[in-house]
Amino acid sequence: MHHTKRIFTIVAVFFSLCFAGVALGADTYTVDRSHTTVGFTVRHLVINKVRGKFNDFSGTIVYDENAITKSSMQGTIHAASIDTDHAKRDNHLRSPDFFDVVNHPEINFKSKSVMKESDGLVLVGDLTIRDTTKEVQLPFKVTGKIKDPQGNTVIGFEATLSLDRQEFGIAYSRVMDNGGLIVGNEVNIELVGEAISPAG
Repeated sequence: MHHTKRIFTIVAVFFSLCFAGVALGADTYTVDRSHTTVGFTVRHLVINKVRGKFNDFSGTIVYDENAITKSSMQGTIHAASIDTDHAKRDNHLRSPDFFDVVNHPEINFKSKSVMKESDGLVLVGDLTIRDTTKEVQLPFKVTGKIKDPQGNTVIGFEATLSLDRQEFGIAYSRVMDNGGLIVGNEVNIELVGEAISPAG
């Protein structure tokens, strides 16, 4: 009887250590705003693409390179920080026609799972814009993991997303004489940057 209990205890300790090892394999990283770009492109007058970015944002990544599907990410963008290098246009984008930043100051994303697909990894999560939440899929990749001169661990990441702004309540639909939209509905978002896990 005592022998059986001893074996059970050893097995329990073994599995506890295994699961602890999995948990310890995941590190928490903070998005480095000074080395990260949250950019986007959208069609203008049908014939051109306007590029822009958001300058104020934050994010946290839990990354486990040995169990990538257990990784996660969440982030917040301050909508008023939109920047297309044109003050009049930026103010219009902050208005109720678009982001309505007074009433909806934040854009939020929180992941729910990570999927492995034949051509890479996909982050699945909820994106909230103007208090409208939709599940989206972001193809992404981790572009490297290094130690910086201060001893911090740094990962590089890239992610892309295409969405229909109308689905998030950004319904501005002014048209030209030929029927084309002044501002396209499809918005292409690109995240490129770094995240840091401080040296312990």
